[in-house]
Amino acid sequence: MVSVALRYIFIDEAGSAGLSRKSHVFVVAALCLKNPRIIENIIKRAQKKYGSSLALGELKAKQAEDKMIAHILNAISQEDVEIFSVVIDRQILEIADSNSEEIYRWVMVRLIKKLVARHPRLEITLDRRYTNKELRYKLEKAIREGISEIPQNYMLIRQEDSQPNRGLQAVDFIAWSLFQKYERGNDIYYRHFASRIVEEEVVAKQAWDTE
Repeated sequence: MVSVALRYIFIDEAGSAGLSRKSHVFVVAALCLKNPRIIENIIKRAQKKYGSSLALGELKAKQAEDKMIAHILNAISQEDVEIFSVVIDRQILEIADSNSEEIYRWVMVRLIKKLVARHPRLEITLDRRYTNKELRYKLEKAIREGISEIPQNYMLIRQEDSQPNRGLQAVDFIAWSLFQKYERGNDIYYRHFASRIVEEEVVAKQAWDTE
């Protein structure tokens, strides 16, 4: 069902878009909601209860204890939110000829297409991957070109540092949990928010080949 209400989207990633000895799964996840203050309050309460993962006060799932991860994911799942994700397995796709930035942009466009198709009025905040302005421009250009055929009323894209942005910190926990499921075969964290997932696509080789 398409909604005309404005939605706030926070997007983060986990894993590597390039070939890596450490991992072969790459996850991009989106947290979609009507009121971003809800998520800000969840992260604030978690910081107060458990402390921060980093010296600068940022919460990161990979540096958090299990009880904090469970607390944050459970709190998110209790709210009126939607979760979208795209998962790509480099080993299955055998796309070694494509560089990691091309793959990253391809997966990001695929995810945002799902969001725009459901919510044509969006304010999207991406975890800032690049310090290079040209690469930030290429990413936004790829997104806008990729969704050009989908009807939309309004879309704002920001690329921000996650340290001061609690929405990005929250979606980090979701992306990390999805990575644990697909890379490690551990879905214990995923189960906390599975009921809030709207779309969870694992990209098949055919999807990559036909794009």
